[in-house]
Amino acid sequence: MANLKEIRNRITSIGSTMQITSAMKMVSAAKLKKAQDAITQMRPYANKLTELLQSLSATLDGDIGGVYSEQKEVSKVLLVTITSNRGLCGGFNSSIIKETVKNIETNYAGKQVDLLTIGKKGNDILSKSNNVIENNNDVFDDLTFENVAVIAEKIMKLFAEGSYDRVELVYNRFKNAATQITTIEQFLPIAPVEGGTNVNADYIFEPSKPEIVLELIPKSLKTQLYKAIRDSFASEHGARMTAMHKATDNATDLRNELLLTYNKARQAAITNEILEIVGGAEALNN
Repeated sequence: MANLKEIRNRITSIGSTMQITSAMKMVSAAKLKKAQDAITQMRPYANKLTELLQSLSATLDGDIGGVYSEQKEVSKVLLVTITSNRGLCGGFNSSIIKETVKNIETNYAGKQVDLLTIGKKGNDILSKSNNVIENNNDVFDDLTFENVAVIAEKIMKLFAEGSYDRVELVYNRFKNAATQITTIEQFLPIAPVEGGTNVNADYIFEPSKPEIVLELIPKSLKTQLYKAIRDSFASEHGARMTAMHKATDNATDLRNELLLTYNKARQAAITNEILEIVGGAEALNN
């Protein structure tokens, strides 16, 4: 009977876990819808802004873009890693941490590599073996363009002062609720125009091209960082919803197995009791 009590307690515990994981799945599904709408609506604007900036930059002299487009010999690198503040989202955070470590060891071996982390989970792990110059956990508490712009301005200032020769973003790009693509994206200096972009269109610019480029560069960089954080935010909820769905399914399977084990053990106990009663009655009759 002690064994039956132990199994019954485990069934109760798993039932409680199922309620928690199911509730977390529903919460993440509700948040995912809002986050997904935000990033899908923002992507066309951010991509068009980047395309416009590259098209204009390609028609100007190399030094018009200022310090943000200056290509330097890479010796000092800043990696901006974007993770989450909370766990229970599958391999969402571990994929960013692994990709960051792989990037440092493969592409920047022997170079000075510092990290700027956004999200508590990435900072907790990466700070143990890397130099983290700043951690921004509170940006997810109020995820607005204004708050992200403050971080972007700090990064831009560090690059302009010559503290770093290259800045890269490491984040999960949202594809759908079940798929997040780990992405390394160059932030600074501004990537040169890609082949195939139409730079020969006959436009009349007001104000002049250089003025437009110098105005667009800071805004484009802030938008790029905001899009990356929005992508990561939507990916986090998608990963958590998927992880909690799988956890609920696994808990259901485990509970069903334990119920079967419990019923078998209970039937065996009842059979033993009947045998003892019958054996006792036979002994009395004899």
